[in-house]
Amino acid sequence: MPASNTPPTAENRFAALSPACLSKSEKSSVVALALNVLSSRYRPGRAFTAPEDIQRFLRLKLSGRRNEVFGIVLLDTRHRLIRVVELFRGTVDWAAVSPRVVVRKALDNNAAAVVLFRNRPSGIAEPSGADRDIARKLGSALELIDVRLLDHIVVTDGSFVSLAERGYI
Repeated sequence: MPASNTPPTAENRFAALSPACLSKSEKSSVVALALNVLSSRYRPGRAFTAPEDIQRFLRLKLSGRRNEVFGIVLLDTRHRLIRVVELFRGTVDWAAVSPRVVVRKALDNNAAAVVLFRNRPSGIAEPSGADRDIARKLGSALELIDVRLLDHIVVTDGSFVSLAERGYI
């Protein structure tokens, strides 16, 4: 049973575990536990202090999905979490997105800023031309109602790409 190089301590019973030593059901349980920990950490009112926080949160939240999902992280003026909403579900490689629904969701939740996200069950996080186009379109629509588009993150089970970090937003 392979383990990590870090020995367990009184503070961290899990330090010696590695994915290779877990069964499929144990991995599912670990993901469920991690999502519960993240849910308590990123509950409404809690601030996202770094882009990596949202990226890690979304990567875990969207792992294992078989179909594409497009959603929005709604934030207040201090980038505190209001709500995370999955807006559209699609096929294995495509999800239609309506700017009208995105803008309405931002208004309904009194958001000051948003982060868009979509997963890629294909495992390819590289943003497509359609990703860049929808990010520009939604950024323009949100700007009209004074909501800042902070990022659009494409997530796979193994990685993520930030359109903001790539300079597309």
